[in-house]
Amino acid sequence: MVQLKGPRLGWWLQSTFRCGVTSIKAFPSLVNMTAKMKRNREEIGSLGIHNHSFSSTVQSLSEYEHDNVPDEGKITQKNAALRLALSRVASEVDQESMLSLKQFFGSRHAPTVSTGSLKLDIALGIGGLPKGRITEIYGQEASGKTTLALHIIREAQRLGGYCAYLDAENALNSSFAEAIGVNTEKLLVARPNSAENMLCMVDMLTKSGSVDVVVVDSVAALVPQSELDNVMGGSEVQSQSLLMTKALRKIHSSLCRSQTMLIFVNQVRSRPCGGLRPAEEISCGGNALKFYAAVRMRMIRQGLLRTGEEVTGLSVSVQVVKHKLSTQLKKAELEIRFGKGIFCEAEVFDMACEHGVILKMDSGYFIEGVILKDKQEAIRYLSRNREILDKLAAMLRNQFFELNL
Repeated sequence: MVQLKGPRLGWWLQSTFRCGVTSIKAFPSLVNMTAKMKRNREEIGSLGIHNHSFSSTVQSLSEYEHDNVPDEGKITQKNAALRLALSRVASEVDQESMLSLKQFFGSRHAPTVSTGSLKLDIALGIGGLPKGRITEIYGQEASGKTTLALHIIREAQRLGGYCAYLDAENALNSSFAEAIGVNTEKLLVARPNSAENMLCMVDMLTKSGSVDVVVVDSVAALVPQSELDNVMGGSEVQSQSLLMTKALRKIHSSLCRSQTMLIFVNQVRSRPCGGLRPAEEISCGGNALKFYAAVRMRMIRQGLLRTGEEVTGLSVSVQVVKHKLSTQLKKAELEIRFGKGIFCEAEVFDMACEHGVILKMDSGYFIEGVILKDKQEAIRYLSRNREILDKLAAMLRNQFFELNL
């Protein structure tokens, strides 16, 4: 015997009435079923449930029967299993790999070192470059990459840190570094004779944890030992890319346990594309550095700065193209003066006027109780008074990064 329930019963009733059956008494089983449904309706109605479809109500009630009620015993067993797993990790794996939510959330707020440019620090979104990470500064030649790296070294030295400059290009100018503000007497400088020795030195300095900033200038100038041993014109296919891939895996593992900031200065090359498409711009050293770098900044030369007829500097644009610690991918326009570096005084002055830190009046600019008649005089005043310049920069930083502090 076929049982009719739910939609099948409704369809059968409609078909029956459509066929001319006017009474359901001719079907005893159906009479019993309707009587049972009536009793159920009366029972549910006595509980205060009205104006609901019984089929949907029964289905919704039956759905909750399959919900899993939290079992305190299972939760306790799960916590015990987690503690056992953590103890095994601590005993069988090195202590540095210990699983801890506290350590994870603490590492998200990595300490930073200023780039020396307030505009660029704001564009980065975290007040500078993160320690314990890899940063790549790349761009075309004469776009200010080395200048920016030296400014970062200067800021790290002001915080009392030690810095190393690995000069693969053999182009470091100590006089220019001192003009920027780098203490060359406390700067570690090395010129290894091969890429293997250079990267091995980077790994050793990183593991020591005693060096705050390591700058490699530049990736394009790294020459593997295999190329040095071969005759000129020999075929060494992608030896530099393979070396960078192997070395960065090891160096990145060391950085996870260190607070050393590793900066790679890199250049770009043009790779021709097929058809009428323009040449593609690629960075040297393969794709490994792109992957391991937490921050990538692309520097573009915009034009020359002139004072009258004399060329006094360079205008550059710094684009943050990758940032693992911030959602911001912004751009900063910088001015670099020849022989002096980034024009920090003009940056601080412009931003201080914009945000009300420096008051502009009819008679001039009001800075820390001193009235200066025009912008040029105000900038010269900030250049002569480094303490006031640092105080204004600190006030601006508090405004921009107070949520992060």
